[in-house]
Amino acid sequence: MQELLKPLKADSLKEVFVTRFEELILSGKLSIGEKLPSERELAFQMGVSRPVVHEGLVVLASKGLITLKPRVGAIVNDYRRAGSPDILNSLFNYNQGKLDPLILSSILSMRILFEVETARLAALNRSIAHVQEFRELLKREERIRDTDVDGLIDVDFEFHHLITLATDNQIYPLLMNSMKSIYTNLTRQFFIDPTVVARVFGFHREMVDAIEAGDEKLATRVMKKILKHGEKQFILLINGRR
Repeated sequence: MQELLKPLKADSLKEVFVTRFEELILSGKLSIGEKLPSERELAFQMGVSRPVVHEGLVVLASKGLITLKPRVGAIVNDYRRAGSPDILNSLFNYNQGKLDPLILSSILSMRILFEVETARLAALNRSIAHVQEFRELLKREERIRDTDVDGLIDVDFEFHHLITLATDNQIYPLLMNSMKSIYTNLTRQFFIDPTVVARVFGFHREMVDAIEAGDEKLATRVMKKILKHGEKQFILLINGRR
């Protein structure tokens, strides 16, 4: 019972402040180069303390949404030029979590470039230990229930991350980790529909067979199928929300 009754958590004022300004900047209501009011004015207008405003502005600056200039104040950035990887999660959650078609298309295009290449390299460079780990992941997938969305998300990310580890490239796994928030947000939407689970895990078995056989061409074809299937499901999801 204690595990089911976890403590309730309300968003802090800082989190609310950050979310409000993310929406204003991402929607274009605050223009690139626009100067924000002073911390004192923002605190007064929004009914919060100056420390809340200051901490919120620091978070926005860390994401590349604004620049804090001494004796000038906070200036709105072009997030495409100055944004950090953290902004990807904000972009996905913008507009109350609804999938923006342009953002989704951009993410899928990036995944094709990145994950097709990692699948190819995994087939070329995987070790016996990697293959054994892939097989263990497949066994875990067989035990997960369709209704266990969190479990599905975790094992799916582990599978794609293991592909990057098997490439023998030191940077690709770190890049995959840096995208974990946006990746798991996407797959959470994806696995809401339990009918996709069997198809996805079937693709995983095909991928492991290709990687174990060292067949780079087959591995790239399977990854393209995975991504194409995902793109189709997300388009259906978007259309269903309109």
